[in-house]
Amino acid sequence: MRTIPFYKMVASGNDFIVIDNRRGLVKNPALFAKTHCPNHTAVGADGLLLLEKSSRGAFKMRIVNADGSEAEACGNGFRCIALYARQVLKLPAEFNFESLSGKIRAKIHSDRVAVGLIEPFGLKKRGELQVMGHRLHYSFLNTGVPHAVIFVQGIEKVDVESLGRSVRRHSVFGAKGTNVNFVEVKGPHEIRVRTYERGVEAETLACGTGATASAILSAVMGYVDRPVKVHTRGGEKLVVDFQLRGEKITGVTLEGEARFVYEGKLCV
Repeated sequence: MRTIPFYKMVASGNDFIVIDNRRGLVKNPALFAKTHCPNHTAVGADGLLLLEKSSRGAFKMRIVNADGSEAEACGNGFRCIALYARQVLKLPAEFNFESLSGKIRAKIHSDRVAVGLIEPFGLKKRGELQVMGHRLHYSFLNTGVPHAVIFVQGIEKVDVESLGRSVRRHSVFGAKGTNVNFVEVKGPHEIRVRTYERGVEAETLACGTGATASAILSAVMGYVDRPVKVHTRGGEKLVVDFQLRGEKITGVTLEGEARFVYEGKLCV
């Protein structure tokens, strides 16, 4: 039996197993995530974050969901691994790193982390779906991973699990489906978001790329002005900023806290 050192980290209620994998300690990331991410029988986490070697940045980050699928982007995961690199690997307060979605910029001040995300694409302001006997209007944006956004009133009354599951796998979003965000506008710079997250296949306490897509689409639709404060299910307030010229979106940043929960060793 061998052991693999890891950190448990959390950002906005999204929790992760974080491992320095530059020496190839994790041979099969999908199996590792499915084995060690379940609650009650293992560490328990929304996903696995692997830090690996890169020639295009300070390191390469891989994001493996609890079901073993690999994601292109994860805003809360980006913030966790940036804090890890700063505090454990002693990287400077500002650096770039590689992800499947592209290059990510990180800036760390204490436990507050801002990450610059890729330029979003695939904007769709208005679409319509038939799910569970209801006609739903949605907007769409890919902020590294795909996100459908549904604007609602009375967000606490929404059946996020059932409705989110139905929208997530709707044929209009293709074979891989989409993440689903339910958004309530609370003020000129403020929204609340609940997210059904693809790969976790459940509502999570927060989703960084979902918060980002929700904030941007709220501005595109004319409901808010930037910067946007996003209230998550986990209670944290994220700040999303960007430049918006017509429907061209640039300079996207996501800022919030990240923290270490504990350090340990996994027996494999």
